[in-house]
Amino acid sequence: MGINESQLATPYFMIDESTLINNLETAKLLKDISGAKLVLALKCFSTWGTFETIKPYLDGTTSSGPFEVRLGHETFGGETHAYSVGYSQQDIDAVLPLSDKIIFNSLSQLDAYYQQCAEQASLGLRINPEKSYAGQDLANPARPYSRLGVKPDLLDLSITEKVDGFMFHMNCENKDVDAFIAILDHISVTFAAYLDKLNWLSLGGGIFFTYPNYPVEKLALALKAFSEKHKVQIYLEPGEAIITRSADLVVTVIDIVENGKLTAIVDSATEAHRLDTLIYKEPASIYEASEEGQYPYIIGSCSCLAGDQFCETQFDQPLQIGQKLHIMDSAGYTMVKLNWFNGLKMPSIYYKRIDGQIELLNEFGYDDFKRTLGK
Repeated sequence: MGINESQLATPYFMIDESTLINNLETAKLLKDISGAKLVLALKCFSTWGTFETIKPYLDGTTSSGPFEVRLGHETFGGETHAYSVGYSQQDIDAVLPLSDKIIFNSLSQLDAYYQQCAEQASLGLRINPEKSYAGQDLANPARPYSRLGVKPDLLDLSITEKVDGFMFHMNCENKDVDAFIAILDHISVTFAAYLDKLNWLSLGGGIFFTYPNYPVEKLALALKAFSEKHKVQIYLEPGEAIITRSADLVVTVIDIVENGKLTAIVDSATEAHRLDTLIYKEPASIYEASEEGQYPYIIGSCSCLAGDQFCETQFDQPLQIGQKLHIMDSAGYTMVKLNWFNGLKMPSIYYKRIDGQIELLNEFGYDDFKRTLGK
């Protein structure tokens, strides 16, 4: 007998395979028209129990740390790209046997590890194009005094004797295809002499090509033209675009308190389970809420952090203790950032397959909490 969702104990993540496949079909269309290769950004989503669904559509994984590199190599396959803002010698020793491409963040790191890595992997260098598209300064890789990538005035053509590719990561949830193409044109002009000597170019992630009504074909044709002009293989590193809208964080109302406003306290916390809601001050969306609802509530967490809340919204009917709520679009940058703040129960992770069957991917208990803090 299969798992009955109505009987599951909250909190839990429910990943929906059908939505995931819809996103992946859009990614396939982009690949087919543009000729670009797509590698999944594990910093956004590393829930490897879903990789059998994703693998047929994408070309591999890209990572920001050594454990992600190993996970991508072991559980996804295809191409394994390694990038880090700063590698230690121990990191290099760990990722080198597993990586097809190793991308360095600085000239000094490239120089330090070039001799060790040059014969075993295709090497790349992250470049700061000094142009970007990001809604918040915190996520802007071209912000003033950025530590991310090498600025153009530090480069000369001799660098192409050491690296096969460049990586530009300069977008964050960019839904504007024209804004992206403008940055692409800037790169084409500013770095033309380098591009014509390279084999590949990664344009990073943050291009929200699965956003509703996004002009995928326009993006694809721009990438194709760029690739043909400079004779480089283009890579994209999507994360959010692949898993957007594919998972809910399901919680239960465990209390309702009033202090000027009604607050429904749920058995979860942004600080522990949906950290970006807190960091970026972007309110969550609740499936059961209603824009025209007459009953307003703060959806508050059960952590001790005073400002820890998911959102303010309204409902058609008063909320009840014991009622479940679905916090939508909770796949990206959630499961990879889970923590044990306040010793709260960690959400289980479930996967609703396209045939409606529900699989348990993982669940956590006290022993997991205890093990993170000592032997």
